Amino acid sequence: MANKDDYLLDTLMNMGAVDGVQVEAARPAADAAGAGLVDTLVVQKVLNPDQVVQARAMQAGVEMINLRDVMPKDHLLKALPRHIARRYQVVPVEFEDGHLTVAMSDPGDIDVTDGLQRLLEVDLISYRVASEPQIQEAIDRFYGSSDEAVERLVTELSQTQVDIGEVQVAGESGVMETGDDLDAPLVKLVNSLIADGFRAGMSDIHIEPFEERLRVRYRVDGVLREGKAPPIRLNAPIISRLKIESGMSIAEKRVPQDGRYKQIIDDREIDFRVSCLPTLYGESMVMRVLDKGGLNLGLDQLGFMREDQEVFERNAQMPDGVMLVTGPTGSGKTTTLYSCLNLLNTPNKKIITVEDPVEYILSGINQVQVNNAAGMTFSAALRAMLRQAPNIIMVGEIRDSETGNIAVNASLTGHFVFSTLHTNDAPGAITRMVDMGIKPFLVAAATRAVLAQRLVRRFCGKCIASHILTEGEMKALDLTPEDVKDARPMIGAGCKACEGNGYKGRMGLFEVFELNDEARRLVIDGEAANVVRDFAIENGLMKTLRQDGVRKVVSGMTSVSEVVRVTSSDEH
Repeated sequence: MANKDDYLLDTLMNMGAVDGVQVEAARPAADAAGAGLVDTLVVQKVLNPDQVVQARAMQAGVEMINLRDVMPKDHLLKALPRHIARRYQVVPVEFEDGHLTVAMSDPGDIDVTDGLQRLLEVDLISYRVASEPQIQEAIDRFYGSSDEAVERLVTELSQTQVDIGEVQVAGESGVMETGDDLDAPLVKLVNSLIADGFRAGMSDIHIEPFEERLRVRYRVDGVLREGKAPPIRLNAPIISRLKIESGMSIAEKRVPQDGRYKQIIDDREIDFRVSCLPTLYGESMVMRVLDKGGLNLGLDQLGFMREDQEVFERNAQMPDGVMLVTGPTGSGKTTTLYSCLNLLNTPNKKIITVEDPVEYILSGINQVQVNNAAGMTFSAALRAMLRQAPNIIMVGEIRDSETGNIAVNASLTGHFVFSTLHTNDAPGAITRMVDMGIKPFLVAAATRAVLAQRLVRRFCGKCIASHILTEGEMKALDLTPEDVKDARPMIGAGCKACEGNGYKGRMGLFEVFELNDEARRLVIDGEAANVVRDFAIENGLMKTLRQDGVRKVVSGMTSVSEVVRVTSSDEH
């Protein structure tokens, strides 16, 4: 089936902008980066952005426009609010008698055109075509960049009395709106700090007070980046505002508190898990994004190589047994398990989870929240769940021998159990279960497979380019010239889309260990984790995290430095 790039390439070839030989030469780089052929040809400078804009205009039968000639006007900004412009990457050009004209990079993008028709209160929408860089520049010029918005709100607050405002909710949903109808300057500032970070792709936001300044940082693709911060005097009002919305006590400032927060950002309801901690200079707050939209992932989108995914899926679909996912905090274990549960979530299966806390709401799955104060521990919940006749059970974490024994015995009586541990590698998870006091023969009989994982940054699809591995890079991964003779390594050159760092998004490195009879015998005999590990590698039962990283480097998915960063401690 032809895709949009195919039709666009036909137009570009008819224009004489590119030929078939150039297209085929760019295909390996596009496949490796998961990018479109047109974007890849632009990165490789075979095409220039103006040619792409011209082709899209010809396809859609609309005019091109130079946005540098368009000036922002109040009636345009009211017709197309800032959050919609940023979400859909469109710019208002004209608005008269209910007829709005907007510029966008691809008028054939149905998601954008349908979204605008649904959200905007106008009679008619027409389209013009402009390049992506021009659109981004115009949005910043029309609406102000994120930093400018923060500065403007801080200035407004300096001229008024700081008021944390009343709790504002949207209808019956109980969630914060980010629209401009919330007039309190502090409310706008808090919403702006969170919404701007979310739009930048953050996984969490850190609000940290120090003696003379307040620091706001966003974790994007696993790396903390400093954002524009309000003055230190606003820390207490900001924290109080967020504590109210998160269901915490604003009177209590001496002990840690946890809560949940919801905010509507660009017409999406986003959940946050909130932690507040008293520090020397005031309360520090961390808000972790729990984006339900991020769960619409197939396992193939998490970064699995095909053979590893086949092993993982085959074992996950067995009628009984234990599947363990292991790795440090923040390595993507929850995303992997939830994506797997989504795969298995069919009308003929009953699935129950016990979690601490429940991070995402999954439709059609029974989810239980741990409540230690009420006696609802992992083990207590697991016992009760077994009386609910489930097919599949997910235990958020096996923390003790009691929980481990119940889980293993459940798997031996016709249930499939997923759970997590914190170990460096896959074989280590099995010996950890034994160390907890679970009998080795039970662990060996129940465990079907173990998945260890880490997260690495993925090259930005907009600026990916061919790369020749240096001698130092090859040495870091113990590669020889023979190992890389057919390799297609890439590099992220850096562009506006990735804020110049060459990466956008993350993917997993995976170590999938499928036990066979010989491996189970080693577990029963009480062999150490390194013995089990060596056996698994020598007999082809798994590839290590480092080996999976090498595959992704030579395939052009990520860099040597990323692989070394997350796997160096795992190599013995």
